[in-house]
Amino acid sequence: MPSEIAAVDLGSNSFRLQMARLIDGQLVFHDSLREMVRLGAGLSKDKLLDADSQTRAIECLKRFGERLRGLSPSGVRAVATNTFRVAKNAPQLLKEAEAALGFPIEIIAGREEARMIFVGVTHGLTTEAQKRLVIDIGGGSTEFIIGSGFEPQVMESLYMGCVSFSMKYFADGRLSEGNLRRAEIAARAEVQGIRRTYTAGHWEEAVGSSGTARALGEVLRTHGWSDGQITLQGLENLRHLLLKAKDIKKLQLEGLSAERLPSFPGGFCIMLAAFRELGIEHMTVASGALREGVLYELVGRMHHHDTREATVARFKRRYHVDAQQARRVESLALNLFKQVAHGMKSGEIAGRYLSWASRLHEIGTSIAHSGYHKHSSYIVENADMPGFSRMEQQTLGLLVRCQRRSLPKALLPALEDDRCALIAALRLAVLFHRNRMDSALPRLSFDWSRAGFHLTVDAEWLSNNPLTESALIAETAYWKDASISFTLG
Repeated sequence: MPSEIAAVDLGSNSFRLQMARLIDGQLVFHDSLREMVRLGAGLSKDKLLDADSQTRAIECLKRFGERLRGLSPSGVRAVATNTFRVAKNAPQLLKEAEAALGFPIEIIAGREEARMIFVGVTHGLTTEAQKRLVIDIGGGSTEFIIGSGFEPQVMESLYMGCVSFSMKYFADGRLSEGNLRRAEIAARAEVQGIRRTYTAGHWEEAVGSSGTARALGEVLRTHGWSDGQITLQGLENLRHLLLKAKDIKKLQLEGLSAERLPSFPGGFCIMLAAFRELGIEHMTVASGALREGVLYELVGRMHHHDTREATVARFKRRYHVDAQQARRVESLALNLFKQVAHGMKSGEIAGRYLSWASRLHEIGTSIAHSGYHKHSSYIVENADMPGFSRMEQQTLGLLVRCQRRSLPKALLPALEDDRCALIAALRLAVLFHRNRMDSALPRLSFDWSRAGFHLTVDAEWLSNNPLTESALIAETAYWKDASISFTLG
């Protein structure tokens, strides 16, 4: 287990790196880096990132990569948020970004971002556990979470952020009544969609995280309008100051840094709208946020408290999975995996993907048995799955989709891709356990090489099990149609 770990948060406004040490099982933060990249500012109306914003991102990640050099891959987790979720050219940027950083980068869904924000925020609070509302205004999205202790219960991610709102409603730089009102109305319209669940009465304490919340708290404090909290009256007073300044370039607020100034009006309007719509009177400002949540999640995985395991177990219950069949398929799939694992580049995580896919491969039967593998794939790829990144869900969806019948050429990875071998192992496990019984199976010898796949099965056993023999012959044909060799011996 690595003694030093790190989290990287690729936000729409700023990129952040947080380092920590594990001392007696506890996280001790000791170093951090932050750069205002404003990636979201480079997003066009066509959802394409311009060259300048991409260059800023890559140059920042190169510097972060230098600080991370020498750390164990198991001790570093990098996550990307809203701009990476919506940008059409994000896949190309992601490849360059990973090369610059030196570590994989996961694009996480909005609700998964919200969940980890809550974990990061609540671990940094010293007051007694109670029901809290956490609001995190990012560059491109704003997360709303209600939960108790360290457990989030209700999560939403709304498509509005300090960068996107500042660009849309204050592009001319004017702090006019009209611009402020339009931004506030737009933000209130977004919040109204979740108002019923999030209004005062559903929580006991409101907490703000992110740079916008910290900037607002500091501005209100330096003007004598609060002790560092954000208050509704303080926000109303600040609104008058914004109108008085008339222009963003002329806005001089003690406690507000120059680099935050361009995105400040949009963030302010979102916060004021949330206060008014949800009946918030005052809000505590938290130090923790997404990157701290990522670190606590990382520590949990190291100590075998993986949120993903709990999610898979919950899905099995929700979709009434046949637990015995899932166990059979998982056991055989992992047995076959171990025979080819030495040739895999992805290491231990490959086996975990196969294990999770085996347990969830039949959840689509809750919709219909016909084409259940397609239904299963859709659920796994599109459902909110706490602990899983978007890319992890896509990998699971691919395995589940390819578990039976013809192999879709458009989706099938190349033979040398680890996922191709995982698909083969899962397909064979499903095939051999078609009878859904704990029947004795012959010894299976499974091989994966540049030439393709080869499975050795006892000939006498096959002659006594003609249905399975016929299915294996069909299996070789399916792989042949996909231009991959699969032989029997």
